Formats: sequence, C-alpha cells, structure tokens
Amino acid sequence: MITGSAAQTRSWGKKLGRLLKGGEIVGLSGELGSGKTCFVRGIAEGLGVGKEAWIRSPTFTLINEYDGRLPLYHIDLYRIGSARELEELNLRDYLFSDGATVVEWFEHLPKEEVDEYLLIDFEHGGGNKRKLTVTAHGRRYKKIVEELKA
Repeated sequence: MITGSAAQTRSWGKKLGRLLKGGEIVGLSGELGSGKTCFVRGIAEGLGVGKEAWIRSPTFTLINEYDGRLPLYHIDLYRIGSARELEELNLRDYLFSDGATVVEWFEHLPKEEVDEYLLIDFEHGGGNKRKLTVTAHGRRYKKIVEELKA
C-alpha cells in the first residue's frame, strides 16, 4: 500500500482495527518516523479506543494499554537491549491475550516467540509518502489481508 499523508496511513490502521477480533499479533517494522505510531492511532480508532486516549509511541514506557472494543496493547521494543530486559516485560501475557497486540520494532522480538502474526513494514517514500508492505504469517492473518485489500 502507498499512502500520501499521515491521514491515509491512519486510515489504513483504522480499517485494520475494525477487522481485529481479539488475540491478534500485529508486528510493525521500519525506521524512525516511517509512520508506525500513526498507524497504531488508526488501529486504536478502529477498535473504538476513546478520543481522549493519547496514543503515543511507548518508547520510554515500553507498553501502553488502551480500552476499546478490545483491549489494545501497544508495545515498543526499540530500547530493549538484552534478552533479560525482554523477558522482564512478560510479553507472553500480552502476545497471547484476548486483546489486540501491536508491536513496534517487531524485529527485536525473538523469532521463536510467535509463529503466526501480521507483519507490516513501513518505508519512507519521499515527502509524506509511505510504502506499507503487509505480510501474513498464518491462515488467520491471510484472511485479514484479504479483507484489508477489499
């Protein structure tokens, strides 16, 4: 997907948020400023998280929780420096919950941690343009990608 503005990036996130049913893991990767947190704001909107919630990058708090139609767990692994720090987060409690878990800097998560997930890679496309590449890992996520395209 190519987006030409932050509003379009957020709109794609909102569409994804509306498709989530609970228990999904959405991994986001891409360099700083490529639109990951903007996309999460859209997911939150699609999940019915109230407008009073301030959706921000959880870089310093690492995990933010929001209440909506489903709980939204927004995790940022950018500052994780060791396996011990990662273990102390008790990520499995979030990854395998009934809520929707969105992980920025997903590439920092050990590959053996999850088998099935939706991965969205963000790339700068010049100016406000962003290229979002969506890859499904697992049948459930293939269905979500099909619905996202529709």
